[in-house]
Amino acid sequence: MHYGQATDDVTGCDGGLPAWHAFAAASRKEPMITVAILTVSDRSSRGEREDTSGPVIRQMVTEDMGATIVREGVVPDDQPTIAATLRDWATQADVILTTGGTGFAPRDVTPEATLSVIERRAPGLEEAMRADSLRKTPHAMLSRAVAGICGRCVIVNLPGSPKAVRENLATILPALPHAVRLLKGEAAESEHAFRPPAIHPG
Repeated sequence: MHYGQATDDVTGCDGGLPAWHAFAAASRKEPMITVAILTVSDRSSRGEREDTSGPVIRQMVTEDMGATIVREGVVPDDQPTIAATLRDWATQADVILTTGGTGFAPRDVTPEATLSVIERRAPGLEEAMRADSLRKTPHAMLSRAVAGICGRCVIVNLPGSPKAVRENLATILPALPHAVRLLKGEAAESEHAFRPPAIHPG
């Protein structure tokens, strides 16, 4: 497991895709989607609690979307550390999915870190997750999760609990491959017609 760390050589969101990624994508009939998974938790970063949400994301994106995991790590609830990790990973992955730190607690700063990194918001993803979650619990309106674009990478904040992660990710997962193709300039007009992928029930 690679643990995200703030580094001095983080340059921003416009680094583009690495050469090996472009070669691998071009060699496949369907472009490979690469995903990075970042768990944000003080206790998990200290080894005091097992990360149970990251594995849920890994299972869903690999089984339901056929994605390849390129980075995976755990960082504390520290805004500069989260932001530096997102900037670094955004040049290595098509999609970054974070889990944790999206609520009202004083240490919940994942949305603020994400907002400092993204260049454009993706409110439709945020609204879809909250709308679907509100059908299950009124507490969904307390979520501050954000989603947006950093260069050619989509970054989405997911909740901290495994159950909520599974529910929220199932909501947006059908749209992510098309989002990636749009950012790469690979989406054809015919792809705007929705063809939902098979989502395995949890």
